[in-house]
Amino acid sequence: MSLMAVAARAVPESDHRTVVITDVTIVDVEGGRTVGPRTVVVKDGRIASIDAKGSVPVGDSIQRVDGRGRFLMPGLMDMHVHLFNLSSHRPPNDWSFRMYIANGVTGVRDMRSDAASMQLVKRWRAAVDSGQLVAPHIVAAGISVYGKSPDGAKADVDAAVDAGADFIKVFSEVPATHWRAILTEANARSLPVVGHVPASISLLDAANAGQRTGEHLTQVYEACSSAEAKILAERQGLQGDALMSRASAQEAEILGTFDQGVCGRMARALAATGQVQVPTLVLADEDELARHAQPNDDYRWRLLRPDEQRRCQRFLAQYTKEDASLAARRWPIAHNIVSMLHRAGVPIMAGTDAPMPGVYPGYSLHEELQLLVASGLAPIEALRTATLEPARFLHIQDISGSVAVGKQADLVLLDADPTKDIGNTQRIRAVVLAGRLLERSDLDALLNDAAKAPP
Repeated sequence: MSLMAVAARAVPESDHRTVVITDVTIVDVEGGRTVGPRTVVVKDGRIASIDAKGSVPVGDSIQRVDGRGRFLMPGLMDMHVHLFNLSSHRPPNDWSFRMYIANGVTGVRDMRSDAASMQLVKRWRAAVDSGQLVAPHIVAAGISVYGKSPDGAKADVDAAVDAGADFIKVFSEVPATHWRAILTEANARSLPVVGHVPASISLLDAANAGQRTGEHLTQVYEACSSAEAKILAERQGLQGDALMSRASAQEAEILGTFDQGVCGRMARALAATGQVQVPTLVLADEDELARHAQPNDDYRWRLLRPDEQRRCQRFLAQYTKEDASLAARRWPIAHNIVSMLHRAGVPIMAGTDAPMPGVYPGYSLHEELQLLVASGLAPIEALRTATLEPARFLHIQDISGSVAVGKQADLVLLDADPTKDIGNTQRIRAVVLAGRLLERSDLDALLNDAAKAPP
């Protein structure tokens, strides 16, 4: 069964009706509070009104939802996912769509497309907008650029612009000369550069030069080391696999020279640049998976496509004691770093790198929010990392990121208050996707039908 067929079965026949959620408490992520009770009316895919009292529309075209004792928050956005498998040449990860929506993730940023896959992104976007496909909005999709030379890198940026990319993605192994050429050309073409801070560039140099995001805390660990200058000097002149091999060999030294004072000064300097960090703390779940569990013991395992299950099993087979030892050292430092970044005022967005092994699409974003709270963010602050901060970063805050009149109706109805306990984001009663209501039974059917579908 195709994903569109599964999606069609999951959408209620009345999905074009006006939706009225009565007596609900609104999670105001912008104001940092809860407000209610309110009656929220959704019409034509937008929030038409929010009223404390007043008449409730009635009629056959109305879908009424009782919001008493429940909480309405904006749909969540995962700002680091992969919908394509360009290196392994496997089919796209559209199997993950059902998992995102069932978990209230109504928007994703795809971190590595190419010219051909950008055409599929456009078709997916149109299908979601028309109601033919139950899937998250692809709020941004980028193309990675390396280049065989600095001039080649510039040409690749131009090709990415022509293909319709929303941003340029760079990886750690990109040489400094190529990276500078990418930044210059992308700036000239008004396209942001995001991704890994290259392993031969310091974090602050990258931020000051205009790289808009850092992903996975790349180069942040180095910037928090008292030996950063020495470590980066040892990487100069290297590129590609040689550069990454040197960086990998240095990790124990980097972790061993973590310095709280150095890190605090770096965080304050980084905040002044405006660069946004996407820590993807949930990637540590890979290590948890490798140390303690058989993946098929997880109830979510059945939702993975068979080739994705095989990928996960290969990862586990290659995981070594040395990997586990480094992970154990890295984990508390990562928490410490995120805490200092947050206190210094560095913008943080929630992302997961799904579907990395052990990182389940949709589910993992809730885990990321919990890890951010464990790193010092208040629950309402963690919610902003997956709602308001992404909307501001993408310059779509006028239509997304909070529950307000006129905004696109991407909403999640919860049975408990997420501002009191961030774990309550998982207590999902219903999801509204571009104005279409998916109740709990619809979300369960979406997962169950898709799990039974042949690969």
